Order: sequence, then structure tokens, then C-alpha cells
Amino acid sequence: MRVLAVTNMYPTDAHPADGTFVAAQVESLRDIGIDTEVLFLDRLEAGRQVYRGLAKTVRARLASMNPDLVHVMYGGVMSAVVTKAIRERPVLVSFCGSDLLGIRGGAVQKVSARFGVAASKRAAVRAAGIVVKSENLLDALPRGIDRSHVWLLPNGVDLRRFSPMDRLECQRHLGWDPSRRHALFPADPSRPEKRFGLAEACVARLNESGADVELHVLRGVPHEDVPRWLNAAEAVLVTSTHEGSPNAVKEALACNVPVVSVDVGDVRARIEVIDGCYIADPTPEDLAVKLGRVFEREAPIDARTKMTEISLEHVAERLGEIYGTLIRR
Repeated sequence: MRVLAVTNMYPTDAHPADGTFVAAQVESLRDIGIDTEVLFLDRLEAGRQVYRGLAKTVRARLASMNPDLVHVMYGGVMSAVVTKAIRERPVLVSFCGSDLLGIRGGAVQKVSARFGVAASKRAAVRAAGIVVKSENLLDALPRGIDRSHVWLLPNGVDLRRFSPMDRLECQRHLGWDPSRRHALFPADPSRPEKRFGLAEACVARLNESGADVELHVLRGVPHEDVPRWLNAAEAVLVTSTHEGSPNAVKEALACNVPVVSVDVGDVRARIEVIDGCYIADPTPEDLAVKLGRVFEREAPIDARTKMTEISLEHVAERLGEIYGTLIRR
């Protein structure tokens, strides 16, 4: 089986942490014997201009590679162009979150997001198959989509890389004060939909009550260091307005690190069966109460055993089955 993966997120020397989950998925597909070639559109460096000439580029790659299937690993303009340009091979589109749900932000961001969502919906109508990462993305698809062509499949977790480590040792390595409590905000604070201000307000409430909590931000951290950051934290704090299936949550759980989150994406489904993790109302007060419970808990959580069903290997096998179904159709 030969697959052409088209993506606008992939690690580079300039942006080594961008699209690491895509790179991991590609490698996991190769590991099970699927010949996967990547067409990478460097959106961070080239901006929207990267999509100019995409139709011609993807058709040229189709001719040279002759894949059995094209997998577009994000929605938006990229997916709309590819699903329009390629009709003689099945095209599978993976929708991840903002590509179908949009984002909050200023006027320019909102207009851009609406344009991207509209493009995603055009792609969804044209695609031979669709993968969504969470239930809320199913609801965001256009009406009339044949659900037999849609699969719910989150990104896989590399259980070899993300595993429990000694917390104090990780804290010492990072220079964190072991006498304080440590929470990790697993996103770029500049992204308005992540609501960093809400996380800050939550921690401020705890500190006002006498706790000594430090909030750390997972931004600009080399991907190879992320497991250490997760294991150094006593909790991961998620306050987003919307998500699909956030990778940081699954990676934290693979490390047996508790998660406190608002009810967003598939987080409730991931943590509601895990004692010591909490869903909170999107208020500083309730988030502070739930985070305080994590800090009060003595026993470690048992979350890693729940992650085996979404290991990289398991997800790669499911993708292989989906590819086979679309090719046979």
C-alpha cells in the first residue's frame, strides 16, 4: 500500500516542535509496512502563499509516486484544494479541531478562521473518507455526510516516549523549586482559544488561599524534552474554549500525570474513568477547587493503562484498515 500524506504541520529545524504528532503518525505507518511519502507545505515560513500552486504540485506528486490513497492531515484551504484536484484516487481528510471549529481572536483571525472552516466543509463533502479526532468534530461536519465514510480516531500516543519518570528528578533538571506545587499549561498562551488568562486566574485563587503554586507554560520546549516537563508537573491544566483530542492530555495520562480540564473536546471521555483527574467549570473558582484536590492527593493516579487503545501502533493499524476500506471502495 502506498500513501501520499499531505500536511502543513511537520517538524523543521526552525520549528522543531510543530507537527510532531504528524511526524509520529507517519513513522508509525511506515513501521507497519505502509509506504508513506510526505508532501509538506511549510505554512509557518511561507504563510498562505504556500497554497498557491498546490493543485499542480499535488497532481505532479500523484503522477510521480502513483499512490493508492492521499491522506490530507488537516482541514482548511489545504484540504479543499487537494479534494478538488484529486479525483482519481481516494482522498482521506483528517480534521483535528480548529479546522472545523474555528478560533477566537481579533477580527482578522475570525475572518480567516471562518474562511478555513468553510473550506474544511467543502473538503468534507468531496472527500472519499473523513477522520475526526473527537465526537464534537462529528457534530461540526456538514449535514448529509454519509457517516459510513467517517471514522472517529484520535491521534496516537507514543507510549515508549511518554512514560512515568521520577518527579523530583525532573524538577531538579528543569530548575523548578521542589518546595512549591507545579501546574503545567500545555499550550501557547498567545492563542486566544487556549484561555491562558483563565489558567492564571485559577492559580492566583489558589495562591490567595495560601497555596504556593507555580504555573509553567509548555511553549518552545523541544519535543524530546516534553516528557520531562509533563513528569515534573503535578497536574496539567486545560482551559481551552474548544479542542479536538488534545495530544498533551493523552501524553500526560501516559505519564500518570493528573489532568484538570474544562469540558472540551474528548477530554471528559479520557479522564472521567480515572480517579484523581477532574472536569471543572470554566471559572477560576471551580478550576482552583479541582486543582487543589489534585495537590491534596497523596496516591499516584493510574491512567497509563487506559492509553493502550490509543497507542501509536494501535492507531496506525486502524488507519491501515481505513485505507484498505477506501481503496476497495
